[in-house]
Amino acid sequence: MPHVETNDIETYYESYGEGPPLVFVHGAWVDRQMWEPQVAALAGEYRVIVYDLRGHGRTGSSAERNYTIELLAADLRALIDALDLERPAVCGLSLGGMVAQLYAVRYDELSGLVLADTAVSTRLTWSDRLQSLLFPKRSMTGTVRLLGPERYVDWAFRLARLTRSADWFGRDPAVREYVRGTMAGFDTRSFNAVLDAIYGFRETDLAAIDAPTLVLNGEFESRSVFEHAAHVERTVPDARSAVIPDAGHTANMENPLAFTRELRRFLDSDRMSGNGWE
Repeated sequence: MPHVETNDIETYYESYGEGPPLVFVHGAWVDRQMWEPQVAALAGEYRVIVYDLRGHGRTGSSAERNYTIELLAADLRALIDALDLERPAVCGLSLGGMVAQLYAVRYDELSGLVLADTAVSTRLTWSDRLQSLLFPKRSMTGTVRLLGPERYVDWAFRLARLTRSADWFGRDPAVREYVRGTMAGFDTRSFNAVLDAIYGFRETDLAAIDAPTLVLNGEFESRSVFEHAAHVERTVPDARSAVIPDAGHTANMENPLAFTRELRRFLDSDRMSGNGWE
């Protein structure tokens, strides 16, 4: 199995195809398998790399009890260095989008950046601040410890239906079950370490991102995330957005054809070739 040393862990990754490097960063409590539709569609044109974040999948947990987005971005930097990828494009969804945007700010080594169904802070909008007040980190991590991840996930799915919409997790039962199953498979410590990273995320200097940037959101994404997307468009110098129809939070799996079409259009654009993408 392909692993590379990234800081204090052995990160599991898979590499497909040849060509310009394209790295995908998955969301919280899932794994690299969420990108299977994009791997199948793009590996004939690009060198596609998918990997499991610290605490997830075949990479597994580490001695670090509290994860941060900074730590996960440093892991991505170490992975890109270990694989000798020159100016890759990076696409991250949800938690992966947080990692990708911080990487772009901190390391400035990308040909292109794609942020899908993600946030730029847990404090950007009034609804974000209200949610943090109603569901503070200590309360949420305590609930995970009390219920265990499996029962917590059932509760979280019911809560999402009430606070967002029935379509937020998508209309495809297979996608919902994949997300539910991977989330429920976490142990309590690793689950809460990921919660720590999400709750601790604050807006970075998005104006410092000089890579062409595409923001993608599923049609049924939450209103607050669309506000985050608008903030990215206003702040990142070269950014545009698109909406993936008939999709919610995991847009790349719920409507993979539309998601991949927007991604390929971006990768093939003059904006990318003008930024050293070959």
